[in-house]
Amino acid sequence: MKPFTYQRAESPAKAAAAVAATPGAKFIAGGTNLLDLMKLQIEAPTHLIDVNGLALDKIEDTGDGGVRIGALVRNTDLAAHERIRRDYGLLARALVAGASGQLRNKATTAGNLLQRTRCPYFYDTNMPCNKRRPGSGCAAIGGYTRQLAVVGTSEACIATHPSDMAVAMRALDAEIETVRPDGTTRRIPIAEFYRAPGTTPHLDTNLAGDELITAVTLPKPIGGAQIYRKVRDRASYAFALVSVAAVVHSDGTGRVALGGVAHMPWRIAEADAQLSRGAKPVMARLLADARPTNDNSFKIRLAERTLGAVLAEARG
Repeated sequence: MKPFTYQRAESPAKAAAAVAATPGAKFIAGGTNLLDLMKLQIEAPTHLIDVNGLALDKIEDTGDGGVRIGALVRNTDLAAHERIRRDYGLLARALVAGASGQLRNKATTAGNLLQRTRCPYFYDTNMPCNKRRPGSGCAAIGGYTRQLAVVGTSEACIATHPSDMAVAMRALDAEIETVRPDGTTRRIPIAEFYRAPGTTPHLDTNLAGDELITAVTLPKPIGGAQIYRKVRDRASYAFALVSVAAVVHSDGTGRVALGGVAHMPWRIAEADAQLSRGAKPVMARLLADARPTNDNSFKIRLAERTLGAVLAEARG
């Protein structure tokens, strides 16, 4: 690990200002992803701004009937919260499906949204990777791709987003609240938060480098049967081959987001409109532009079968 300096932030805006003032600086909270990347020298921040002391660890009701989740709320606490379990069961289930109990005790809401890909070529510093080193190439293309993306890819990157929580947040239409160094704030719909890889796969989100996430807001509850199903190689501590986050109402309508298949949580409004017709029409729209490889073409059928199981469960 390379040397770095460290400071504790005094306020969200001051934390953002400290990152803006120091080239190579990064925020740190739980550190469950960043510290691993630093040990492997995939990330080499010159300065760490610790935001754990900021009062961003509360779960509060909003005036419109929704809920506001502080950026520093730990995954364990969020999954166990009475309101989340009652009104946003999809989110609670997705959180419990992720990582291990120990990691969930440390991992934060904001950090979960921002975790980097687990593409093996991203983690192998001997291999070219446009996400790790822009312009170096993508060793995954033409390599072993079983875990990697089948849709929304580009000629520069076929990595997947690893978060379970983010898939549920996408299905629930979350908004991300941020603050900038000058104290100004903004709200970003999660549909606009993540970026397609394009020619700049090193940019995972539309956040500015010095922009700090302060909270995630969920709209008022939408009801329905809320199911998160994750298919993986082992029962725990494994990333999704395919995951399905679904909200299904009694009339068959609802919404669906996929994990494990794209550079971001994958949802298309036109596919939601097909839900009452069954899994096949939904997947035909969700994965219409899929470009699978020989190694991961099974994900197309697996996604359809997983959604079919989710719909059967929703109907009792």
